[in-house]
Amino acid sequence: MNAADLFRLLLLAAIWGASFLFMRIAVPVLGSLPTAFFRASLGALGLLAFLLLMRPLWNYQGKFRACLILGVINAGLPSVMYCLAALVLPAGYSSIFNATTPLMGVLIGALFFSEGLTTSKAAGVALGLFGVAVLTRTGPVDFDLPLLLGAAACLVATTCYGFAGFLTRRWIGPLGLDNRLVAFASLVGASLFQLPLFAGSLAWQPPTSWGGPTVWLSLAGLGLVCTAFAYVLYFRLLADIGPIKASTTTFLIPPFGVLWGALLLGEPLTWDYLPGCLLIGVALWLVVRQTAPIASRRNA
Repeated sequence: MNAADLFRLLLLAAIWGASFLFMRIAVPVLGSLPTAFFRASLGALGLLAFLLLMRPLWNYQGKFRACLILGVINAGLPSVMYCLAALVLPAGYSSIFNATTPLMGVLIGALFFSEGLTTSKAAGVALGLFGVAVLTRTGPVDFDLPLLLGAAACLVATTCYGFAGFLTRRWIGPLGLDNRLVAFASLVGASLFQLPLFAGSLAWQPPTSWGGPTVWLSLAGLGLVCTAFAYVLYFRLLADIGPIKASTTTFLIPPFGVLWGALLLGEPLTWDYLPGCLLIGVALWLVVRQTAPIASRRNA
């Protein structure tokens, strides 16, 4: 990996880490569902502007509806879950829980998609879930029902990411569709999914305030930078260094999430994070390292 690729990898982690900060600013003012809707819709508009400049061949090969459905699973529902979690969890917590995405992918692959499971991956999943439990008990936030509900919302989001990865490979992968088109359609699908939820939230309990410049700058950062621009940056990394190395950004997001929360929101930066983070970090290493599947070893 050259210096330019490493810089883009760190930049992407810093941007996605900041997304938890922006949600933490916007959600208490606007509410979870409006924030999630504005993130998806602004992201879709930002990507549309980018695509109009790049002028790609708009050919979905009959998979536009599949891309919309993937958008619900990969962006629509997870965004709602993280915005709900932002009501009760510091930005650092949500970013750490987000790092369990590879663990959920391994578990879902083994349970639903007949993926080979290694001893290392199985141990990683078990250790990672234990790390989540440790973080909720030893972290700087009091252990109570809101904390558990926020953690559960984050794990629902990472479970959606796990399913979306396998469904994308099954529905879209063999066709070689332009990733930028898939990303745009996904955000359109997420926006359409969230639109009735957004409208319902306005009818049921509209925001007492629509916020000021800080809130709307946070929404712009969330939608245009952390979603639209981040997608473009991520797909550039996929092309340059491949999916395995690009996925290492998962390891780098939590430190940035904790750092931004501490610097800009005054969230606690203590050693209380360390035990759970170390367990989750070791679990991720067990999951991503290359080993032979158990079935293959038994047949050898």
